[in-house]
Parts: sequence; structure tokens; C-alpha cells
Amino acid sequence: MMSETLLDIRNAQAWYGRAHVLRGVDLRIGAGEIVAVLGRNGAGRSTLARAIMGLVRREGTFLWRWRDLVTLKTFEIARLGIGYVPESRDVFPNLSVEQNLLLGQKGARPGRWRKEDVYALFPVLAQRARVPAQRLSGGEQQMLALGRALMGDPELIVVDEPAEGLAPQVVFQLAGLFRDLRGRGVAMLLIEQKLELALEVADRACVLGHGEVVFDGTPADLRARPDVQREWLEP
Repeated sequence: MMSETLLDIRNAQAWYGRAHVLRGVDLRIGAGEIVAVLGRNGAGRSTLARAIMGLVRREGTFLWRWRDLVTLKTFEIARLGIGYVPESRDVFPNLSVEQNLLLGQKGARPGRWRKEDVYALFPVLAQRARVPAQRLSGGEQQMLALGRALMGDPELIVVDEPAEGLAPQVVFQLAGLFRDLRGRGVAMLLIEQKLELALEVADRACVLGHGEVVFDGTPADLRARPDVQREWLEP
């Protein structure tokens, strides 16, 4: 059975200045589903994430349940239940781990995700709660960025290149985390360069090429298509 649709993107167009990057992308994300967006650098993967969050000029339909996101500002999109973890992670370096997490709350009152829940998910953050974020390792900063996004009670998290620059052991931990979040009902749009990580955790894989969808199917379908991998994914 198809899960409830959270985000339905139709004919998405996006630009950086005069550069037309997304050229008619269609993509659906269901409740509790992990969708991996794959492609070479320049294919439009990060632009898709930024278009969802209203961070680039965009056209088309970005339907969150009944509401089109195109008319909304970034903070309004976040308040609807969409978390965003950019590739740069963007932690506040001079604030402590705990202060960074608390900034992720939607309001004065905590929601379903409290800092204690994040600490249970990432024990290393509990150990370093009072440490400035700039003193964390790359993997710890990635955990902090994910934890801060969870503090906003998202139903969907858009995560851009979470494994970039991380040690293999940390990447393995991230894979387990993503499966855990799916088990808790959190959907994810996972933009990832590491093919094996993406196919290991995703329910569906979407491949972008030149700003268009060139493949959309299950990880098993993509593994069975060496022609797609060769044309659109291999260096």
C-alpha cells in the first residue's frame, strides 16, 4: 500500500541567477519513507533541497499535504514540519551543544522531541552538552545538526550530503540512525554521493541528471540498472 503523501513535487523549476538548474522535476515522498536523491555534482540535488526550503528562485508545485510551499518563506516551511540539514551543517560554533539543540525548538515548549531524546539517540552529544560546537568533530557536528533539526518536530527531514568527509565508522552509525528515524515515523529526503549508503537505507532512489529525473525506483531496481549507474552516477 502507498503511504500517505507528505510532499508532492511537480514540474519543479529552480534557478541560481540566470542559470536554470532544475528543469521539471517530479518527486513524491510518503510518510515514514526514505527517498535518496542521487546524481553527479551539478545534477541539481542540492538545488532541489534548497528549492523545497525556499532558498532559491523556484516555480512549479511543491505541495505539502494541501498547501503549496512556493508562496511561503523558509521559516514558515520549517514550521509546517520540514527540517533541513544543509551540507555545511551550519552549527553555531560559539554556542554549546545544548544551546544549539534548544535553538531547534519551534517555541518555548518542547515538542515530541526533547533534548533528552536527542541525547539518547546520540550519547556522545550528552557527554559534550556544554562543549562549544566548534570543538566537535565533523561527525559530532553532523549529529548535532540532525539533532537540532529533530528538535523542531519534523515529519520530513531534508538531509544534504550527511556522510561528506566522515570516517567509515561514522557513516555506518549514520545508516543505523536513518533506519531508526524511519522506524519512528520520520520521513527523509536523503541527498547522498555515497551510492552504497543511499541504497542501503532508502526505500526509493531518484537519480537526477542535468536537472531532470532520469530514474525513479527501488534500490533493487537501480542495482539492476548498470546502464543508469554508468551514465548518471559513475565519475
